[in-house]
Amino acid sequence: MEAWIATLLICLLLPLLMIVEGVFFKRGGPKQINYIHGYRTHRSMLSEETWRFAHRYCGKIWFVSGLLLLPLSVIVVLCLLGQSRVVLGVAAAIVCGVQVAVLIFASLIPTELALRRTFDRNGNRK
Repeated sequence: MEAWIATLLICLLLPLLMIVEGVFFKRGGPKQINYIHGYRTHRSMLSEETWRFAHRYCGKIWFVSGLLLLPLSVIVVLCLLGQSRVVLGVAAAIVCGVQVAVLIFASLIPTELALRRTFDRNGNRK
């Protein structure tokens, strides 16, 4: 049972982080452009305006994605109740892999496309 609880907690970590960071990003994210925390791509770091836009846009995606992934992850782990540690470990790896893929691809591509549609190469609004 301890392995199942650990698997559940591991599988809930990323969706919860996406929800929390999504709320923070929707409010504009880090105040200043930096290389440590935030949505850091070349296009998002061109200006303060692109920085805030990217964080607000990505924050909405992360928040919704986290809200969707949270119950789905719980359902998957509930289906594994009573399974061996090996099965739990493999399932946790798969669930976390899917979560990371959603975190990256469901937010990176749309945010970069939105930045490209809204700003020119120098970070000025079109």
